[in-house]
Amino acid sequence: MSDRAEMRGPLTRRRRTTISGGGSGAVGVKQANGNKSHDAGEKPPQCPGKAKADEVSRHASGNNAKVGRQTGESGQLADSPRKQKSAVEDINERLSCHVLQESLLSSASGYSNYRGILNWCVVMLVLSNARLFLENIIKYGILVDPIQVVSLFLKDPYSWPSACLIIASNVFILAALYTERRLAVGTISKMTGLILHIFNLTSLLIFPSATVLTLTSMTPVGGVLSLGVYTVLFLKLYSYQDTNRWCREIRQAKAKKLTRSYSCPSVAQSNGSAVHTYVSYPGNLTHRDMYYFVFAPTLCYQLNFPRSPRIRKRFLIRRLFEMVRGNWMVPTIQNSMKPFQVPNHLIWLIFFYWFFHSSMNFVAELLQFGDREFYKDWWNSETVTYFWANWNIPVHKWCLRHFYKPMLKKGINKFLAQTAVFLMSAFFHEYLVSVPLKMFRLWAFMGMMAQVPLAWFVGRFLNGNYGNAAVWISLIIGQPVAVLMYVHDYYVIHYGGTT
Repeated sequence: MSDRAEMRGPLTRRRRTTISGGGSGAVGVKQANGNKSHDAGEKPPQCPGKAKADEVSRHASGNNAKVGRQTGESGQLADSPRKQKSAVEDINERLSCHVLQESLLSSASGYSNYRGILNWCVVMLVLSNARLFLENIIKYGILVDPIQVVSLFLKDPYSWPSACLIIASNVFILAALYTERRLAVGTISKMTGLILHIFNLTSLLIFPSATVLTLTSMTPVGGVLSLGVYTVLFLKLYSYQDTNRWCREIRQAKAKKLTRSYSCPSVAQSNGSAVHTYVSYPGNLTHRDMYYFVFAPTLCYQLNFPRSPRIRKRFLIRRLFEMVRGNWMVPTIQNSMKPFQVPNHLIWLIFFYWFFHSSMNFVAELLQFGDREFYKDWWNSETVTYFWANWNIPVHKWCLRHFYKPMLKKGINKFLAQTAVFLMSAFFHEYLVSVPLKMFRLWAFMGMMAQVPLAWFVGRFLNGNYGNAAVWISLIIGQPVAVLMYVHDYYVIHYGGTT
């Protein structure tokens, strides 16, 4: 090969590479077909008209032709409609500052992070209540002094009948425990144990109500507190005997598929905690286990409750502060005790937060009780049944586990079972209001039973926001008005002649 050929070879190869990268379709065809002159390194002929058109297009279209060359499409006309459209879209994307979107506060936006607004509400609540707190401290002093209450009770305990009544409830607690122990070892029969439990549970309701109605020194507030404690104990001890009876039935049947808590002895938790241990029946029949259940913020008994790993001190202090802050409401409530001037609905909402969030979380944190679902989003209720199932989760779980489902297993239809649940709830509402006030008007009972047709009407004819509005109306002018009527009648009976 001559020197000239060697000098021409690389130059020819560069030209061939350049043409093959951005050349026309004809050149590609020739390459595919193995053209001899192309293989030999000869430069393919170029069409003069095509080169001229490319040059004119390059000068006319400017940047569009430059983009076309970079993408390897220099052989196409730069002023084609597709390339013009893509260029316009590219420019619009680079220069646009608006997109199709909703405002954050619109429901269609899907935005849900309102932490800053909640913090603002907390700050405004603290600032607005700071003045009330200072005024109450200056005007009334400390209204609830635990040390003073304890000293007065120890000095003259008979002047505190409600406290004595609450202390006497330990008799019924121990009676239920010892009955279960005798049933576990078989010293008493199943029928005898059932009779003892029925007598104990019936006495839990009769004894405190008879005491409240008999003692003239029992105030309405003390009566409500004591009867409330006994009602909670009634539900707890009913669940206690029911659950232990299930454990005996499982043990006697010698079922093969048993849960770990029933089939194995006490062992440490799998998460490495040495404080809490799993127990099996009848190892749960101890004083420690019984009183843990009595003070735990739940009405449903089980052998092994979920436990939190530690006590969070900051969380505990915040809940304690919220509980003590309820002391500020006492003067407002006392000053509002006039007919039809009590802010009943507002008091009900404040009581809900104070009891179901602050107090129950405080007790749960002290006891390291893990299940903190004491309520759900009842404020979004679109039906009456959804409200009653979600505003008080402990009671709802008890009714579902020990009352509603057992009736369904016996063949009772759902409507009659739901009506029976409302009937039982109406009885306890009337029990907690009429007995402490020592007057029977049946307003609470009728208010609860009115929820049955209201639930049917709202569930059938109202949906969405209309159903939610109906639930809120029932809360505002429903049971709070029934309670207000009791307060009005009590005020008229005891203070009507002096005004």
